[in-house]
Formats: sequence, structure tokens, C-alpha cells
Amino acid sequence: MASKPIFETDFPELQLIKRGKVRDIYDLDDKILMIATDRISAYDVIMPNPVPRKGEILTQISLFWFKIMEDIVSNHLISSNVDEYPESCRPYADALRGRSMFVKKAKPLPIECVVRGYISGSGWKSYQESGEVCGIKLPPGLKESDQLTEPIFTPSTKEELGAHDINIDFSEAVNMVGLELAEQVKDLSISIYKKGAALAAEKGIIIADTKFEFGVINDQLVLIDEVLTPDSSRFWPKQTYQPGGPQNSFDKQYLRDYLTSINWDKTPPAPLLPEEVIQKTYQKYMEALTSLTN
Repeated sequence: MASKPIFETDFPELQLIKRGKVRDIYDLDDKILMIATDRISAYDVIMPNPVPRKGEILTQISLFWFKIMEDIVSNHLISSNVDEYPESCRPYADALRGRSMFVKKAKPLPIECVVRGYISGSGWKSYQESGEVCGIKLPPGLKESDQLTEPIFTPSTKEELGAHDINIDFSEAVNMVGLELAEQVKDLSISIYKKGAALAAEKGIIIADTKFEFGVINDQLVLIDEVLTPDSSRFWPKQTYQPGGPQNSFDKQYLRDYLTSINWDKTPPAPLLPEEVIQKTYQKYMEALTSLTN
């Protein structure tokens, strides 16, 4: 695995389609090469310094879950073995190893499929204001970080880089993708979350909430991008879980808390991160990987 952090890739022989918050995506005709860089974002803003090996950790966690979820839903993965990639990728093998996926080209749905098993983050904020999350009425008297009786599907829009995703209710999701697809992704998202949360709980991790992305290949709905990672989910250590406030975490909540402590206004440019914050963030991601996958 590459040890030098990769903030962004530059592969002149390949056609770059997009740089996301974390992933660089290259077009390989009817296939795609996805690389998870070591970029990290908070509040939809990319931080100026990378977290070493973060892209490798995210990729390995996603590969772990893609395999586990195959009996629920297909995914877009063809291979993560660089030696099986097309010839045009070979010159970049060292940079790709451990942090990339060669995948089928899918048409992504325009919504983020968020599932919440616990009340936290923007869901907690919404609940405090209205007693609801994305139009779903929740019981009165919940405390921050309480477990919900059943996981809820709370979709959001997918905004361009730098803009905040907006929580929407199910009827708005139906307007965006149609009733059949909306119901399908709702059921799939909750099934994947439940299976993942049960397995993670056995390893001492609570997955409080998460977001999935789906795409369509030949009229078939498939799971794409990343799955149940510390970037897309809230991971809490089961051992210290105590409802009634924020929780310790294996995800980037630590980074968000640091940014809050220095009163950053959540608009670009993001501040330079101290080495201690980078190292602590790396350790939390690494702990999530080792706890889940042994």
C-alpha cells in the first residue's frame, strides 16, 4: 500500500471525469476507474491537508461491505486488483494499489439514501425544531443519540461540491426518481443498514446513521460508490455509548468537533489542520477498519 498521502491524482493518459470530495473518477469507455484519495471534507468543504492512507482505509471497508451485501443488492464492482485493470492503468499501478476500484458505469440516482437508526446530527436538530425528521414524526421526549425503535429512511438532495445537501421528505424523493424507484431504494437502504448495523454491533461498533448511493445499469438498481465507511456513516464505540448528548466516534466527528472549537464558519477556505488532528483522525479511521475486518 502506498504510504505517501495522495491529495489528488494526475494520470495524463486517462480521461478525468470528475473530482469529488474524496474520489477522482476516470472514464475507461463503458467502465470507470474510481480512486479514493486522502482528501477529507467537513461540512461539504475539502480540508487543505490530506489524512494519510484514508483512501486505502475507505476502499478496504467498502470492499468488505460490498461482498457482505451481495445477497441483498448487486454492486458496480468489477475488480479492485490493479493487475486485472486495463493496460492503460498499469503506469499508475503504485498509486492505485489498495485505494481504487475498476467498476461498471452506472447512472447515479440524484438522491442520497440516508438511513438513521439513532437520532443525531442534522436529524437531532430537525427533531428539536419540529419533532420530525424529513417529514417522519418521531415520538416525543427523545434524547440526543437515542436509538430509534426502527431505522428511518431520510433522503437528501445531492448538491454540487461546496454546497450542502438538503434533507427532503419521501414525497420529494418520489418527485425526483419516481415512486417505484423511491420505494425500492428505501427498502434496500434499510435492509443494508440493518444487516451492516447488526454485524458492526458484534464487533463493538454502533452504526448510528449512514448514506448510500445507488445507480442504474441496464435497468437494474445497483449499489455504487462507498458503503458503510467512516466518511458516509456515524460510527460510535458500543462500549462508551450513552444517550443524552454527542458520542465518541470512529468517524470524522472528531474533525468536525475540532473545527467547531476554533469557530470556523464552515465556508471555504478551510483552515490548515494541525498534525495532531490529522494523526488522530487517521487513528480513528484505522480503528474502524481493524474493528470491522479484523
